[in-house]
Amino acid sequence: MKDTDVLVHGGGVGGLALAVKLASNGVDVAVVEQLKAESPSYKGELLQPKTLQLLETLGLLDEILKHGHTFDAIEFNELERRENEEPIHIGHSKMDYSLLSSPYNYALMIPHEKLKKIMLDKAREYSDYFTYIQPARFVGFEDEVAQIKYTYDKTYENMSAHIYVGAEGRNSPTRNEMGVHSESKTYNHHFLTVTIPRPSEFQKGKIVTTNHRFLGLFPLPNEKVRTVFLIKAGAYQTLKQEGIEYIHQAYRELCPELGDYVTQLQSWKDIQLMIPTMYHVDHYVSENVALIGDAAHAVHPMAGEGMNLAIQDADVLGQLIVWMKQQSTWDISHLRWYEIVRRPRAQFLLELSHLSALAYSFPYRWWRQVRMKSIVQMEQDPVLHVKQMLNISGLGRWDNTIIDRAIQIGILPKRNKPIKEDEQLSYFFERTEDYPWEEGEIE
Repeated sequence: MKDTDVLVHGGGVGGLALAVKLASNGVDVAVVEQLKAESPSYKGELLQPKTLQLLETLGLLDEILKHGHTFDAIEFNELERRENEEPIHIGHSKMDYSLLSSPYNYALMIPHEKLKKIMLDKAREYSDYFTYIQPARFVGFEDEVAQIKYTYDKTYENMSAHIYVGAEGRNSPTRNEMGVHSESKTYNHHFLTVTIPRPSEFQKGKIVTTNHRFLGLFPLPNEKVRTVFLIKAGAYQTLKQEGIEYIHQAYRELCPELGDYVTQLQSWKDIQLMIPTMYHVDHYVSENVALIGDAAHAVHPMAGEGMNLAIQDADVLGQLIVWMKQQSTWDISHLRWYEIVRRPRAQFLLELSHLSALAYSFPYRWWRQVRMKSIVQMEQDPVLHVKQMLNISGLGRWDNTIIDRAIQIGILPKRNKPIKEDEQLSYFFERTEDYPWEEGEIE
């Protein structure tokens, strides 16, 4: 039987971020990964500012910047469709990361598998403390010891650890073993996602909408762009029958500058169906077992938070475990600090993403008018703009008030006074909020 300080079930970005954090600080960690090759399924590619900050502390950011595409704003374009004519622009606004009083005042897009490789290569630099077991998977506990099944020969091995971490994603065997509860929420829409070429001048994020359509565009490196197209739930098979020309026409109408590029997409086989769901387990920790990432929570992709939540979970849990190792204590009661810090933050961003999803969930014209008004007010009111960017960045939290909501829907007039840097910074998370156990004795 093998043993280690920490056994991580799952080698996605959350599990690997945790492994780098632990191994770089002298904590023995083993990662069990089921896949033996790159995953063909779409996974998150957008890194938010807080995540970029954390990745720099792990010594990963320079390499990620080499292979990613940065942008500091997301543009919102609202169109009015006209029969047999080009649509007309009826609204334009943008949300600007550069308003954040932080050196990490931008977002970054990077292919998911490239990010995983960068993380895995970094973890392997700490070979005295890092073990990578692939292809294999965690299948359950037997006498409080993890059972690992090897894919290539179907054999089993027991592994003992002080702490076990479930990082397998939505279908988490660790979560099932813990018996935690969560209620899943589905939506009235699905997404089609595919990467296509883009013109070199297409540099920023863009969301294009009409009364019935939504197209999200997020530039990747090497003159590629990740596209996310909203469809009605259950409409996938019907749309496929219309042929790939349906996608060509829809993209060309919504974003003409991609017209000559989307036609390079020749088959529906290249397009993936993404079904958004939302859930949040009722607790992250049970004795010496903890959950991170999608094993603990699934977020609607509209606000681009899923992968970021996993990495931020890994940071807090990893820092706590490092502290435990340094204090020469494996008292598992300390693990409650991870849940105290991370669960409220994840819940806040789940709700923020849910509200963003609702903004594009209904085709009613009156709902569209509310959405358009809300986005314009959010851009032009300095408080609303900074709050939105700070909240989605993960760098801090600044709750909206009743007055904010009234301004957002146009009941009250916009404010014009700019936000002072000191006021903005007072809502950034401080180290004592990220790692409160470092302040003294834990009761």
